[in-house]
Amino acid sequence: MSELDELRGGFFEECEDLLTVLAEGLQQLSDGDDDRETVNAVFRAVHSIKGGAGAFGLDVLVNFAHKFETSLNELRDARIPKSEHVIGVFLRASDVLADLVAAMRDETATDDAAIEASLEEIVALIPVKPGAEKADESYAPMSLDFGADEPPAFEPASLETLDFAPEPVAGVEAAAGPTVWLLTFRPAPGLYARGNEPLLLLRALAALGPCEIELDTDSLPALGDLNPEDAGLAWRIRLETEAKEEEIFEIFEFVADDCALEAAPAGSGPAETPAEAPAFEAPAFEPAPEPAAAAESAPAEPAPAPAPAPAKAAAPKGEESGKAAEGKSGDGAKASIRVDTDRIERLVNLAGELVITHAMLTQRIAEAGLARHAAIAEGLDEFRMLTRDVQESVMAIRAQPVRPLFQRMTRIVREAAHATGKSVKLVTEGEGTEVDKTIVERLADPLTHMIRNAVDHGIESAEKRADAGKPAEGTIRLSAAQRSGRIVIEIADDGAGINRPRVLSIAKEKKLIPADAELSDSEIDNLLFMPGFSTAKEVSALSGRGVGMDVVKRAIQALGGRTIISSKPGAGSVFSISLPLTLAVLDGVVVRVSDQTLVAPLAAIVETCRPTKADLKRMGPRDHVLLVRGEPLPIVDIGAELGFRQPVESPLESVLMVAETEGGARCALLVDDIFDQRQVVIKGLEEGFGRTRGVAAATILGDGRIALILDVDALVREATGPGGAGHVMALTG
Repeated sequence: MSELDELRGGFFEECEDLLTVLAEGLQQLSDGDDDRETVNAVFRAVHSIKGGAGAFGLDVLVNFAHKFETSLNELRDARIPKSEHVIGVFLRASDVLADLVAAMRDETATDDAAIEASLEEIVALIPVKPGAEKADESYAPMSLDFGADEPPAFEPASLETLDFAPEPVAGVEAAAGPTVWLLTFRPAPGLYARGNEPLLLLRALAALGPCEIELDTDSLPALGDLNPEDAGLAWRIRLETEAKEEEIFEIFEFVADDCALEAAPAGSGPAETPAEAPAFEAPAFEPAPEPAAAAESAPAEPAPAPAPAPAKAAAPKGEESGKAAEGKSGDGAKASIRVDTDRIERLVNLAGELVITHAMLTQRIAEAGLARHAAIAEGLDEFRMLTRDVQESVMAIRAQPVRPLFQRMTRIVREAAHATGKSVKLVTEGEGTEVDKTIVERLADPLTHMIRNAVDHGIESAEKRADAGKPAEGTIRLSAAQRSGRIVIEIADDGAGINRPRVLSIAKEKKLIPADAELSDSEIDNLLFMPGFSTAKEVSALSGRGVGMDVVKRAIQALGGRTIISSKPGAGSVFSISLPLTLAVLDGVVVRVSDQTLVAPLAAIVETCRPTKADLKRMGPRDHVLLVRGEPLPIVDIGAELGFRQPVESPLESVLMVAETEGGARCALLVDDIFDQRQVVIKGLEEGFGRTRGVAAATILGDGRIALILDVDALVREATGPGGAGHVMALTG
């Protein structure tokens, strides 16, 4: 990859963060946030995208961002109101901006119609100044040439040869008369670190009109104390120009956060003709004295600090917000770096191998009869704790909040509501919940289907909502939370709920189920996930083709998750997605069933016991239930359920594990013995073997054998569902 490609890739990665800031800020404004810093953050995000795009010559992106930025500036200066219409225009513009960034990154075609429509809305917001037509908002970015193989040699320019002759500026309108401005420009070290050149800024300033520029070296340290990374120079400028204040500050907008700029008019009306700008005189260079001589000539008292700069009369656009942001972050701001995903994946794999190696070492020591040796046992325990710390740290690197995914759904709701002519708002909760990065990436498509389904089928029209006594605006609630070692994402709407008689009728008409089938409410709800099922009467951009919810179910199952539906007629529906927090490692209970070794996720196991006769209650010739503090629980024989052996005659010689799902359903899992509790590395099976009922994944044991990981939730759900399932030793009556 060339240097230019790396820089370009870094720019688009930064754009993702800036678009997130933009989406968050606009959503806060839409929710009624009146904080000026929120508007400033939105403005800076668009401004930064424009600046970076200009460096790579992405003119379409630059021009759109420039007009977007101009309208946001009008909002910052309170020249346009923060109304629902204005925020709506900005939200649609942010969608177009995100599409433009993606098109530039992937080098695909842009949607010119959408761009033009959004630009018309944006430009319509910009107020026309009295007596003047709307200014041309075209923006010509400065492209950077990265084609050189070697960096150009640095040749410092002599101050005496600098040319500050004014150059014509396109688009500068004639004013009533020139105004004299007094400016002080003091760069910060960050200005130079980001590759900015003060000379170019001063030349652009001189192009606005006659100016006198004086170099201020008061803050320049002695040569022996000079730090090349500091900024010791400043400039005092006297500018006579007909340009407006905004045009002066616009020159410095790219460096607003990296300099101190003081500006104030010296007077009003036509200014006197200034004296000819004096030529620069470089300060005389004096060699540093010898150390001994310097010590003798050093003053007894330290030299007084330079006088503080006068109070700022005017601040450039963005400087105020930059200071505010700096104040918020303070010295405690966390530093971060960008790391290639492949490196993280390799680290995750190595952590998994470390877990397997620990299991193998433990197995070998036990086989050699050394497990009871105190020093060896202590060393193994330390190795186990270190392995866990490494694994958890690596998983924390992969974990990321679901906030970006939820923010993407805001746009989905907005577009779906527009397509259906409904008024819908999205409320999010738990955006900071962290989950494995792979899960976040692969959850985007199924979540999009479910959100569109909620808008199209769940939320009623405004007329029907009014008849039902509901507000005209529907609400979709998207939430995330951690429960029992898993993440649960819920999509809830306050619509009409599932019309179960209609769903059952359509399923029979399409011959998806037998015509005489009698199904429970839960089974009818799950018909929505069958391929080819759709309740839409007409095919639209959102629904009607019978594709969507079945894809959702397969995608979630591929992630080791499941979907549960609950619905109340007239009150709405809730779709719950339960997913593992990570796809790499889990804590498990190693058990024996017949001649097989299996692993049950520890988070799903509440307690274990060897039952006595008093703990069991006979429910038939051979069936029993387990009584746990008076609560009868169905018993699932894992060996018989998975086909490893025939059902056991009596549970008295077995071990029962009480398992509970995140939904609260409980049952007892019957196994022959429990070996150990340990971390195991998850290995998927679906890609090579398809999905197997009761099995979630597999792992590698310390002796090299393969062990299946039980899908406890599926086993419990089948045992406690209507009619039971498989080899259940008893059902609650």
